[in-house]
Amino acid sequence: MARSRGRPPEYKETYAEQAAKLCALGATDFELADFFNVDTRTIYRWKNQHDNFCQAVKVGKDKADDRVERALYNRAVGYSFESEKVFQFQGNVVRADTVEHVPPDPGAAFNWLKNRRKEDWRDKQEIEHGGIVGHVHRIERVIVDRSNDQD
Repeated sequence: MARSRGRPPEYKETYAEQAAKLCALGATDFELADFFNVDTRTIYRWKNQHDNFCQAVKVGKDKADDRVERALYNRAVGYSFESEKVFQFQGNVVRADTVEHVPPDPGAAFNWLKNRRKEDWRDKQEIEHGGIVGHVHRIERVIVDRSNDQD
């Protein structure tokens, strides 16, 4: 668990490289604090006071985001990969190389488009109406049949 009291440990230059590697693996600021055995506020302070640490965290997190982006793209459009199937035939183990196909995922494609082409795919569409708005008055003529009226 991260420390919450006492004097925080001194920053060491090696922390930047460690933070970059951890962030590239998907670590959050909370997880960095746990790794360095400090409070998250110390991580924020280190990012403000040590440019090399701040840049290392950003670069590491960018690498993780890039990896997720590629995975989401592959999921959205579908992909193929090589694998090995293992069978048993007449008591013998048989290994066969094969290519497996993962079909496109409409949900992943929608997420991708919602974020990359916001103007066309976002949930809320902005529609502007133009022109002049006015009222049209309609006058109806009512004809009353008074032939049955009594004087």
